[in-house]
Amino acid sequence: MSSVEKNSVNAIRILAAEMIQKAKSGHPGLPMGCAPIAYELWGKHMKHNAKNPKWTNRDRFILSGGHGSAMLYSLLHLFGYGLTVDDLKSFRQMDSLTPGHPEYGHTVGVEATTGPLGAGMGMAVGMAMAEAHLAKIFNKPGFNVVDLDTCDWSSDVCSSDLHYTFALGGDGCLMEGISSEAFSLAGTLGLGKLIVIYDSNRISIEGSTDIAFTEDVMKRMEAFGFQTIDVKDGNNCDEIGAAIEKAKADTTRPSFIRVHTEIGYGCPAKQGTASAHGEPLGEENLQATKENLQWPEKEAFKVPDEVYENYQKLAAKGEAAEAEWNKLYAEYRSKFPEEAKKWDAFHSPVDAEALLNNEDFWTRNEKPTASRALSGNLINKLNKLLPNMFGGSADLAPSNKTEMKGEDFFSKENYAGKNIHFGVRELAMSAIANGITLHGGLRTYIGTFFVFSDYLKPMMRLAALMGLPVTYVLTHDSIGVGEDGPTHEPIEQLAMLRSMPNLNVFRPADDMETAAAWYSAVTSTRTPTALVLTRQNLTPLAGSSKEALKGGYVVADSDKEVPDGIFIASGSEVALAIEAQAILKAEGKDVRVVSMPCMDLFEQQSEEYREKILPKKVRARVAVEAAKDFGWGKYVGLDGATVSMTSFGASAPAAKLFEKFGFTRENVAEAMRKVIASV
Repeated sequence: MSSVEKNSVNAIRILAAEMIQKAKSGHPGLPMGCAPIAYELWGKHMKHNAKNPKWTNRDRFILSGGHGSAMLYSLLHLFGYGLTVDDLKSFRQMDSLTPGHPEYGHTVGVEATTGPLGAGMGMAVGMAMAEAHLAKIFNKPGFNVVDLDTCDWSSDVCSSDLHYTFALGGDGCLMEGISSEAFSLAGTLGLGKLIVIYDSNRISIEGSTDIAFTEDVMKRMEAFGFQTIDVKDGNNCDEIGAAIEKAKADTTRPSFIRVHTEIGYGCPAKQGTASAHGEPLGEENLQATKENLQWPEKEAFKVPDEVYENYQKLAAKGEAAEAEWNKLYAEYRSKFPEEAKKWDAFHSPVDAEALLNNEDFWTRNEKPTASRALSGNLINKLNKLLPNMFGGSADLAPSNKTEMKGEDFFSKENYAGKNIHFGVRELAMSAIANGITLHGGLRTYIGTFFVFSDYLKPMMRLAALMGLPVTYVLTHDSIGVGEDGPTHEPIEQLAMLRSMPNLNVFRPADDMETAAAWYSAVTSTRTPTALVLTRQNLTPLAGSSKEALKGGYVVADSDKEVPDGIFIASGSEVALAIEAQAILKAEGKDVRVVSMPCMDLFEQQSEEYREKILPKKVRARVAVEAAKDFGWGKYVGLDGATVSMTSFGASAPAAKLFEKFGFTRENVAEAMRKVIASV
């Protein structure tokens, strides 16, 4: 390795250590140990263009060990992605472009928000699935617009290569169960363009990994169906490069490269120790590191000109790769106009106005039907309208009604399939959905029972953080699950998901509201949507309408200008509230029924609209929902009441459970009588 290349590797180490030292916070161990991997991968094997970070055919790189963000920011700075020295100096500071963990949409060049260990591994699998699906749909002989054209990094001449997904993570990522779930599926699917690089430094926060992690990782990955490659010297760029090329050569299996690294490499006092993981080196150790690595600059954040020049030369090859692809793509559009039109449709937002006015989509259902079944019908309608639907369920498609009828299943033998068998892997499934969405070109949905949203939640949170419009089909929404009993009856999950920022939780009451829920989901551009759907049948409501898109609306009004009280309900309990309304009307008490399918959307409406639906002067309010009452207080106030769950459910037929737990028309009416009498 030349002195320029040696300094180019060490520039990553030094910049990362200086960022962390200045911030007095951060994780220097990974950046210092993985710098040779980063330099070799980004500089000589990965196709990317800093001048156009969103180039469709770029290789994707996910830093699953997001605590090593200083390494990623060093790369983005050195390759010219727009991060300045001042940005590096602002590491972990308020409003900086260099936050503690990488944030998608905040820092140019960051492909995914990572931090929870293992999450990036799952998202990488999703990206690889998206690439395989799009390649099968669009590539033509001689025109592989999804996976062709990069540079031969040993020369300045561009030639053919592939569009890969790379993920880099460490021991923590592999300890987390999500990685095993995701890699099991990746091996089953034979995702040959997925390359996982394992930073094997044998150190965790508490000490040696031997205290809790002694399995043979290579055998585990081999059992999953990965090609496994071992790199003995994590400082040998040639060995690392050869491993990457060997991984690329296997087109039928994903590859797993274990690189034996030394955490905190270069710092004499901390190299190879747990203390290198998550704290600054200290000024004395930083200076000792510079001397040990023979770093030529004394001034902080100063990089030799020849190092910048080397990175500029490497970056230029990425520009050339995109230029060649652009020529191919232009010819492709000319030769295959129908495919080009389809490509545009895949990469364009949903035409919200057209869908809003699509009569078939909004056609009323005449008979009582479970909202899971209504959702299934809508999925199949949407499949005809949106060519880039790509989704499935965690081994529950017959129950979730998530299958697109007449479409094949995505498999190792058929990447063109639109339905996905995720297997019983909810956590990985939700990370994979994030990866599919991050890749671009596809609109995905995933499904499971609502009670298992507990498994989905960590990756739903990342979707909300990143602003990814993933759709979650969550069926069997309440004690209406019935005989399966309390383990399968969600109680607190509505409150859990409603508490999450930037997640629309939609619990529809009938066919019209289910259509509104799906409309809201597929037209969203920055917010994921949870569709909470019933097992039991729902009767179409005479007063339901597209007003459901506002999150809350009057579904059955009082005859009085100022009603005596207001019922507020969601899902199957809206019909119950309307029945209670009729009982009270016969007694001379005239109340309004408000359907609240989505609190999140209701809160986004104007104050005038919200006051119109829930006038402050009407203090007699009762919320009705077969779930925990947490969150309803802001709507019923101190004077109101709830008919809700105060315990877990039980095993019995659904009708018996609703009666046992007080969800009857008479009990709901009685709750309103008491409130009206007390205000």
